[in-house]
Order: sequence, then C-alpha cells, then structure tokens
Amino acid sequence: MDAVEARAVLAEALARYRSRSYEELAGRIGEIDASEVVGPSGAAYQIEIEIRWDDRPGGDVLVLGGIDDGGWRSSFSPLNSSFIIAQDGSFVGE
Repeated sequence: MDAVEARAVLAEALARYRSRSYEELAGRIGEIDASEVVGPSGAAYQIEIEIRWDDRPGGDVLVLGGIDDGGWRSSFSPLNSSFIIAQDGSFVGE
C-alpha cells in the first residue's frame, strides 16, 4: 500500500465529515460508513468511518477513519486518522 496516497485519500474522506455540524455528526453516533474508493494511482482502498462519543454521551464527538488496500498486512494494521468536534463546533486539540 502506498502510505502517502492512502493518507491523502483518507484525509479527503474525513474532510467531508469535518464540514458537517456537531448536531449532524452527533445524530449519527454509532454509525459506521464503509466505502471503496480508487486513489490517483488506480489502487483500490477500503475506508471505514466510525462516529461515536469521545468521552461521554452528549459530549464531544469523535470521528475515526481507517483505510487499507485489502492486502493482508494493511488489513491487520490499517492507516488511521481522527478528529474530535465539541458542542460549540470547534475542533478539539487544534
């Protein structure tokens, strides 16, 4: 797996979630979105995005993303990225 390309593909996928409001993301708690995308090189990647409470219900929302190319190595240790959004719409830790 091309880690540089995979990170860029995952960042693009997470950017679509970063543009959503706290309320919209909080309304999707417990959901896992899975998709397959093709990177610029033509490589196929599987992406999973999970939305959950960061610490406690009603608090900050954690959005976790993972990407792999379906190979045995990356399936056991996919690349991951995440962000946390607070109730006021600010991103925690930035």
